[in-house]
Amino acid sequence: MSDGLFDLGGRVAIVTGTSRGLGQYFARALAKAGADLVLTSRERSRLLPFAEEMQGLGRRALSLELDVRNHDSIERMAATAEEEFGHLDILVNNAGCNVRKPALDISWEDWNLILDTNLRGSFFVSQAVARRMIPRRYGRIVNIGSVTSVSGYAGLAPYGASRGGIRQLTMSLADDWGKHGVTVNCLAPGWFRTEQNKVLYENKEWVDYLCDRIPVKRPGQPQDLDAAVVFLAAESSRYVTGQTLLVDGGISTGAVRALAPAGSTNSET
Repeated sequence: MSDGLFDLGGRVAIVTGTSRGLGQYFARALAKAGADLVLTSRERSRLLPFAEEMQGLGRRALSLELDVRNHDSIERMAATAEEEFGHLDILVNNAGCNVRKPALDISWEDWNLILDTNLRGSFFVSQAVARRMIPRRYGRIVNIGSVTSVSGYAGLAPYGASRGGIRQLTMSLADDWGKHGVTVNCLAPGWFRTEQNKVLYENKEWVDYLCDRIPVKRPGQPQDLDAAVVFLAAESSRYVTGQTLLVDGGISTGAVRALAPAGSTNSET
């Protein structure tokens, strides 16, 4: 198989939300595959140490302020990135947030914060970048979803709604822009420890319960996502669009602990 299928040399990738967490792992994987980077955060200063790391890999790395809840901010980011690099090839819509509460406790403001950031923000960043991809008839857009794009979890009502919306948005944009050479896919991680959910992983009983439900018997490690994001960003996925790629250790199969040991029978006469 040709290495060129996964070579991102000469490509420019925007990764939103790269001041911490999985966004940095996505950006690092793309850089190692050869891409130059546009890194974004609401506070540009928080990007500078990571930008230096990416430059140490021999990549150009532009740090830009971006608030995905502000349309003017989105347009400024896209225009500045294009002006700096001359073309935009890849977008990873990673910026997101969550408020973990029982459904009865979710406020109007909680709902708006999550949906505006995760769903509306992803759409308008995609729109701004696609306007610059379409004239060149090439683009790879990777929307970051979640296992909650396909499964429901208590305490995550607005978050699940936003990630389910990402899955539907991905399919719609894929149909809209495929004829222009732009593919749109959704990368949906399962349970990975991040800054947003790290408090959960301090509870050993909860982690044991989680691992019982994951067929591979462990939570995800950030590096488990490297190959998936490069695949969706590269020539390797040229005939893949509108799809949701779950990287979740199999938890979306609905696996639960067996009630009886394997090989035993349980019958009633």
